[in-house]
Amino acid sequence: MKSRCQWAGEDPAYIAYHDDEWGVAVHDDMKLFEFLVLEGFQAGLSWLTILKKRENFRHAFDQFNPEIIAGYDSIKINALMNDSGIVRNRLKIEATRSNAQAFLKMQSSSVGFSEHLWGFSDGKTKKNSWKTLEELPAATPESRKMSAELKKRGFKFVGPTICYALMQAVGMVNDHMTHCFRYNQV
Repeated sequence: MKSRCQWAGEDPAYIAYHDDEWGVAVHDDMKLFEFLVLEGFQAGLSWLTILKKRENFRHAFDQFNPEIIAGYDSIKINALMNDSGIVRNRLKIEATRSNAQAFLKMQSSSVGFSEHLWGFSDGKTKKNSWKTLEELPAATPESRKMSAELKKRGFKFVGPTICYALMQAVGMVNDHMTHCFRYNQV
């Protein structure tokens, strides 16, 4: 039996996410945008809730295409509010549109989204050495800086805790427990 991080639990979807995706370095702008949106929707909820609705989110939010999302009008926002396949929170839905607009602005500047985000970890994965979940921080100085910078650029639902969860998910930090079989793989 493989030793995993305790949070992976027993749910097959959670285990698959832990084993195959969490902590793997992501440098693709579009994939990073998707994770940013999903982490924002996760605020106040369990990640498993978001994970189980992920395909619905992809469909509802046009495969997380920021060019399409940036142009959402009130009709589309209302349709999303009526979509039971996603988390129906108007502030988070409207933040997704704002974030798409901020993302596109950033894309048109000299620094791309991936390069900007990875700059908060000096362009490489920081390998931590946590033995228990209790040791994991909710936020770090780097996630606080990321949060402040993203907010300055017009992003919403990007507090330090959300930014740290993003950093964990996309491999900017390796927060697998030291006993976890993935610890030395990512």
